[in-house]
Amino acid sequence: MTTRQTDPDSGPSPPSLPRLRRAGRAARVLFAALGLMAGAWGAHVPSVKAAYGLDEGLLALALFALAAGAVASLFVAGRLIGRLGTRRASLGTGVLMALLLASALLWPSLPVLLVALAVLGMAMSVHDVAINAEGTALERLGGQPLMGQLHAMFSVGAMAGALGAGAMLRLAWPPALQLALVGGVLALVIGVACAGMLDAHPAAPAGAGERRFVWPRGPLLLIGLLILAGLLAEGAMYDWSVLYLQQARGLPQDVAALGYAAFAGAMAVGRFACDRLRARFGDRALLAGGAWLGTAALALALSSPHPVACVVGFAFAGLGLAPVVPLLYTAASRAPGSTSAAAIAAASSIGYSGMVIGPPLIGAIAEVSSLGAALWVVVTAIALLALGASRLGKEQAPG
Repeated sequence: MTTRQTDPDSGPSPPSLPRLRRAGRAARVLFAALGLMAGAWGAHVPSVKAAYGLDEGLLALALFALAAGAVASLFVAGRLIGRLGTRRASLGTGVLMALLLASALLWPSLPVLLVALAVLGMAMSVHDVAINAEGTALERLGGQPLMGQLHAMFSVGAMAGALGAGAMLRLAWPPALQLALVGGVLALVIGVACAGMLDAHPAAPAGAGERRFVWPRGPLLLIGLLILAGLLAEGAMYDWSVLYLQQARGLPQDVAALGYAAFAGAMAVGRFACDRLRARFGDRALLAGGAWLGTAALALALSSPHPVACVVGFAFAGLGLAPVVPLLYTAASRAPGSTSAAAIAAASSIGYSGMVIGPPLIGAIAEVSSLGAALWVVVTAIALLALGASRLGKEQAPG
């Protein structure tokens, strides 16, 4: 059967080695750009809170809108990417999310902000699925592990975004100007990088047909639940770590941004080592061991009254959570009976629910108790991830 050149999981012939290398460089840049956006946004959650006069409950609502948009779009992500191809889907959603980040502090009212954040979540999740589908295709075509490196570039970008925001805050640059600059640069970088993506991907698994979304069940359901726990933890650090250090430990916002930068930087180190550690210890051991490390580290950070101990704890939590998403996305992409984009979207539809559940849950607990008490929910989620990883059978593991 002849397939379209724009199908994200098909292609008449494998690309040449130089073409693969070019696409690999483009993928690294795109993962780093998505991380840079995450780091800049995470560092400016307090700016959003201040600009719109939000309490913890309303801030949780705003973060819920972002996550809800991300989850809703996953039901059409596979079909959209199948229709447009990964290159055009990545370009359109990447530029859209960059422009929405640039204007995040400029909306006239909270309702408009909520709509904008929902659209931002949609753009981010489709972009995420598209570049992960690109990464798994490159891994298959190249015949060697790559996803750990790609997700490491995300963490490098997130660390750079948080550190850059902290530096600009120290220089007293207006937050709205900061986000406008970051968004503009990201739109340009994403536009250039997308030109280097593959024209076509390897053929879909046998029996996949034209299915662009599959309901997760069996191994894919387990993978989705583990992604849920991991993304709940990662998203909580992304949304709440700077605010926690600012409110609970009394640090100024520019210094508090170091907490998220430490988390993201340690996660980058862990992800660069991920592929080597997989070969030595195996996927289940790496997932479970990392999750137990993350549980202990975050518990230490929340228990200690010293800001330095908090930052160190956040760093070790990032190290422990590093292998979760790259390994589980790879596992999802290999599930039989669907395209890689559809399988990743299916598992992510559960995983991103952690980002929907997390913000309002943490915000509600913080409203009646404290943000520190609310973040113990994250410790529990990582512990459950560690327990669940041990149930991931060899046939379900990334291999």
